[in-house]
Amino acid sequence: MRTVSESRIVACFTTRHGGNLGLHVGDDPRQVLQNREGIAQEVGVPLDAWVAGNQVHGSTVTVVTQELKGRGARAQSDVLPDTDALITNVPGLALSTYAADCVPLLLWDEQKGAIGAAHAGWKGTVAKIGAKTVAKMAEQYGCDPKDLFVKIGPSIGACCYEVDGPVIGAVQEAFGEAADALLSPNGNGRSQLDLWKANELALLEAGVLPEHILREDHCTSCRVDTYFSHRREQGKTGRHAGVIALLQEKAGN
Repeated sequence: MRTVSESRIVACFTTRHGGNLGLHVGDDPRQVLQNREGIAQEVGVPLDAWVAGNQVHGSTVTVVTQELKGRGARAQSDVLPDTDALITNVPGLALSTYAADCVPLLLWDEQKGAIGAAHAGWKGTVAKIGAKTVAKMAEQYGCDPKDLFVKIGPSIGACCYEVDGPVIGAVQEAFGEAADALLSPNGNGRSQLDLWKANELALLEAGVLPEHILREDHCTSCRVDTYFSHRREQGKTGRHAGVIALLQEKAGN
């Protein structure tokens, strides 16, 4: 697990060495919860204060309030419905996103005390879910995009992510001329898609400063020794997580 710590904000991406963290892939839920408890201890936020959404490859951004504390933390049955991005400014809550090739995005604004987490597969990427999360944080909490930091986590890289005509067309429609920098024809009528750069471009368009975009650039398909990969493992795999939390202020601060 790698972490980014900015004062009261902690952000991390897990690996498969922390075990499967997905409750929806058929593993024994007791083991998944044990794995989640271990990560929660490292993050410093109890699992009962985590929040998760039912990721549907859409672009809905849900505002997480205190009343939603714990939703999706211990059971798939109470995840927040149909949402691929979460934002909050409530101290003591942890937002979580789960992936096994899709791009996890973690966002934070230290000045406003606001955080976000998003899940971007190719559909979320062309829908520019990262940019929509930035816009929602600006609307909800008054965040200036120039003050936001964004961590782009491990996902399938362009080296391994071959896409066909419909996906190529969607990328071209979403990014226009910039799509040429995202798609590399591979000679068999398909292209290699760079999800990291695509999400970075969308964030730049939204006003995030280039120096505030932090990319991991670890390919989950190349590194199945470290990460879960849905494509490489033919759908039979677990999920690692991106987790971000706004920690409670210590007494006396």
